[in-house]
Amino acid sequence: MTNMKVQLTEDVQNAIRSGAPVVALESTIISHGMPYPQNYEMALAVESEVRKNGATPATIAIVNGIPCAGLSETEIESFAKKATQISKVSRRDIPIVMAQGKDGATTVASTMIIAERAGISIFATGGIGGVHREAETTMDISADLEELAQTNVAVISSGAKSILDIGLTLEYLETKGVPVLGYQTAELPAFYTRESGFKVDTRVDSPADVASILHAKWSMGLNGGVVIANPVPQEYSLDFKEMERVIESALTEMKRIGIKGKDSTPYLLGKVKELTAGKSLDTNIQLVLNNARVAAQIAVKFSEQGRLM
Repeated sequence: MTNMKVQLTEDVQNAIRSGAPVVALESTIISHGMPYPQNYEMALAVESEVRKNGATPATIAIVNGIPCAGLSETEIESFAKKATQISKVSRRDIPIVMAQGKDGATTVASTMIIAERAGISIFATGGIGGVHREAETTMDISADLEELAQTNVAVISSGAKSILDIGLTLEYLETKGVPVLGYQTAELPAFYTRESGFKVDTRVDSPADVASILHAKWSMGLNGGVVIANPVPQEYSLDFKEMERVIESALTEMKRIGIKGKDSTPYLLGKVKELTAGKSLDTNIQLVLNNARVAAQIAVKFSEQGRLM
């Protein structure tokens, strides 16, 4: 894996070589996160948001067996149209998809791996995976958490997905030494909502503050990522208690029909969308755009501070 070659688009390659700000973006949210054409429109809008805020977007995926940082609009549209026909790829799946020459939509974990190999330190997504509810019996824990423990990429997200056990997710991250920073908040957001009832490790109020923490961590040789939890804008936040009710209903239905493992998150997100009459999809799109905006601002400061060191 250490010799894994990553194919870069020309603009991403030029930005990395010059030390300019770059933001990695995942592709699972395109193929598995929402239906066509909203997924295609969202992917282009997210890239545009990164550019407007001074950074170069690098949507990450595996295309014909080749890990890529940066996709063409045609490739993004192909992933959007093929949707769940494209394999969802985490760390364990990378060598299989590469060897078979297939397309792969990267999760948080695999996006972090490819981003680090490409030389990209900042990554924007929707929400990180974590410890699933009832994990004490199912042992269902996202590979995202292990990747955060060992891969030097900062992940800007709207906290952990609200379908998870957020308390156990934070305990796991603490054990692995992963800082959880709240961007202009002291409370961890829960994806669709701005609150969760759980506190972050530290509140940070500016992109420069985040960039300073990243440089301090990695300059000390402290390997692993950092979670920057950025709440969804107030006007798009859903009601916390209502979302808990919806999620409990979705979990009950999932158990009844026997869905497990990597199929559980897409099922739950789809069920939540159904039970909220589509409101969750609108919130999902807006929080991803907001995370891309903040990630680009952090990437700019991270690049500026890096030049001064």
